[in-house]
Order: sequence, then structure tokens, then C-alpha cells
Amino acid sequence: MNPIAAIKPAKDTTLALLLEAQRRGYALRYFEIGDLDIAGGEAIGHGRSLTVADSASNWFELGEPSTAPLADCDVLLMRQDPPVDAGFVYATQVLDLAQAAGARVYNRPASLLSWNEKLAIARYPALISPTLVSADMARLGAFVDDHADTVIKPLDGMGGASIFRLRSDDANRGVILETLTAHGTRPAMLQRYLPAVTDGDKRVLVIHGKPVPYALARIPKAGETRANLAAGGRGVGRELTARDREIAETIAPDLVAAGLDFVGLDVIGDCLTEINVTSPTCLRELDAQFGLNLAGDFFDGIEP
Repeated sequence: MNPIAAIKPAKDTTLALLLEAQRRGYALRYFEIGDLDIAGGEAIGHGRSLTVADSASNWFELGEPSTAPLADCDVLLMRQDPPVDAGFVYATQVLDLAQAAGARVYNRPASLLSWNEKLAIARYPALISPTLVSADMARLGAFVDDHADTVIKPLDGMGGASIFRLRSDDANRGVILETLTAHGTRPAMLQRYLPAVTDGDKRVLVIHGKPVPYALARIPKAGETRANLAAGGRGVGRELTARDREIAETIAPDLVAAGLDFVGLDVIGDCLTEINVTSPTCLRELDAQFGLNLAGDFFDGIEP
């Protein structure tokens, strides 16, 4: 996971999973990406024992370091946030080796790479709004002209970072396209702007192929296009609509087949916008608003 000292405990989904694991009697070991090695063809972890608490000020305590094969763990949770950079790719390959040695890894390491959180929606063209992924600024510019009001985003970001609303008459249009594509050398994603975002960018969690019956609608703050909680959005729980459920149930069998057992779908209006597989969030908010124990549902699905 990311450094545990830097998380926001009241809303951190990884902490919720750790708390549930500890409650069930698991001994916890903590790794960051730099703690993973391959030695003699074996995936090795230089971890530390971990104790967690549901506290706003003292939520963790680390014990002494120890080294052991990752396959010795009963369960391995991969909860590293994007970007999916070289370090992330390396970690998935180490975990893939551990999986081959018998470890149970959630989510499946290879699928974390093959299901890019932005690009994976292209598997479901009937569920998405008009979308273009390209590094070519002329083609991107033509898409903006065709749709007049769009959203452009990098393919490796999270939390609303570097997402722009881009209109055809925007005076900064050229520099935005240059910046997001690194002057035509890096693909970016353009989507038609969905006005329904003002009513909430919904996070629909799918756990072991079953959609949670409630979504967290993230409402943008005044004057902001992005609804992400990290960008100041406000989270309001809602029952799934018929369309939300249709989207989740269409995708769920493919998620199960890919070993993606904890996934967050982003839905604006009637359109799927992202499939979050690396470290989906919003579990604690839904638990609090609806009296759920979604971390418990996750562990129920992996235990005999």
C-alpha cells in the first residue's frame, strides 16, 4: 500500500480492510513497493508487523521488520494508488510471481495492468459516452469541435488530477491539449461532457462480482467540474438506479473472470466513465451512511 502514515483514516478503504482482517484474527504485515524483491526466482517481502486502530490520530503501529516469501501470506492485498508507473508495474510482476507460488492476491496482478482504469471502459461501448483516446492533437481538436463541451484526462491519474473541462471556444484549448499529450507524444482521453455530473459522479462498488446496492454520489463543490472527493466533492449515498445496476451487472462477469474482486465503477448519469481496479475507495463512506460492513463482505467472499 501507500505509506500508511499519510492516509486519511476516517475515509481510507485500505484501513477499513485492515481493520476487518485484524478483527478476524489475521496477523498483518505491511509492505510498500520498495519492500518487494525477487531473490533466486522467489518473490520476497521485507515487511513489518502491523497493528491498526479505528482512530483519527493513532491508527497504526509498526513492529519489527522481517523477511519472508510473499507466498507465505494467506492473503495479499494490492492497494497501491495510481499512477501505474514503473514502480507499480514492477510490484505487480513480483506479486504475479507470488501468485504463481500459491499466494492469493487481490486484485489479480496481471489484470491491474490489462484493465487500465480509463481505457477499460472501451470494452463496453454501449455503456459509455462519446470517447476518443489519442495523442494526435488535430484529432483531439476535431473531437472538441464536434462535441463543443468535453472533458480531457490523463490515462494514469487519480483523484481528479489534471482533468480539464474543455470547450471548443476555450482560449486555453491549445495549451491544454499540448500539456495533456506532452506535445503529441502521450495519449489522453477525451469524453463528451456529461451535465449530469452536477447531480453526482457515482461510485458503484462491485465486490466478488456483486454490486453493492448503494452508490456514493460525489457532488462537485460550487464552481468545480470535478466531483472527486480528493478535489473537494461531497459524498452522498444513494440506492442504485436501474441503469446503475444494469451497468454493474453487465461488467461483473468479466471482472470475476479477470480476478478483479474489489472494483469501483464510476457512473455519471447513464454512462460508465471509469473502472477503478487499483485501489477503489468510498467503502467507509457507504458503511457509515447505510450501516454496512463492506470489508466484511469482501472477506466473507475469500474465506471458506
